[in-house]
Amino acid sequence: MLVDSHCHLDYFSGELNDVLARTAAAGVGQVLTISTRVREQATYRAIAEAHPGVFFSIGTHPMQAKDEPDVTLEEIVAPAAHPRCIAIGEAGLDYFYERDSADVQRAVFLRHIAAARATGLPLVIHSRNADDDMIAILTEEMAKGRFTAVLHCFTSGAALAETGVRLGLYVSFSGIITFKKSAELREIAGSIPLDRLLVETDAPYLAPEPHRGKRNEPAFVAHTAKALAELRGVSDLVLARQTTENFRRLFNKVGQDRLAGSLAA
Repeated sequence: MLVDSHCHLDYFSGELNDVLARTAAAGVGQVLTISTRVREQATYRAIAEAHPGVFFSIGTHPMQAKDEPDVTLEEIVAPAAHPRCIAIGEAGLDYFYERDSADVQRAVFLRHIAAARATGLPLVIHSRNADDDMIAILTEEMAKGRFTAVLHCFTSGAALAETGVRLGLYVSFSGIITFKKSAELREIAGSIPLDRLLVETDAPYLAPEPHRGKRNEPAFVAHTAKALAELRGVSDLVLARQTTENFRRLFNKVGQDRLAGSLAA
């Protein structure tokens, strides 16, 4: 069974049942739908409650940090008590589009790190064009108190990947590794220890080959997993088993929810 460790199911309103049916048919048994705004938590919670095999996170995306600059630690922590809420985030730094809000992003990100420590849930980290600041924050904050995390949809440089692994983080790869111009990213993906790898879609964005340019959906994580298996020189089955095991180790609340089920159930 494969797991899509990061997608945005709220973008599939009105057709979610069909999307999840295709996901199950592709051999993807569980999905983590990701929060981009803490104050829209009801939407993510409702999706998870309505569909076996679906979990949700709680957090403020860095590109929405300016919309929720005052989100409190308690606002993040309280929804995390829900049995299907298995992660904090996504949160982090994005200087590609939002460099002018860097100070706000940093403040909100630090609040999410505190929430990850307070809840014991892993933090889903978004980092784009912010390698130096992200390395500094993660190094400083991990020294203050450990927390678990994943660098999602990894597109950064080798230094951030190496720092993440050294600090005990996981690294997740999306369909971008299937793009022809992603040779450097594939080299990084080949260097990550197998027990720290995750696969994701970030749907509805970043559809992998052979669907590039179209709307992405969780079923397509199978293409990313296949590309990663070929890159690592292992079978599709080995890669699926390993990334699913990694997912459940990191997001260990999954195993505590006896009613969570699977999309294929």
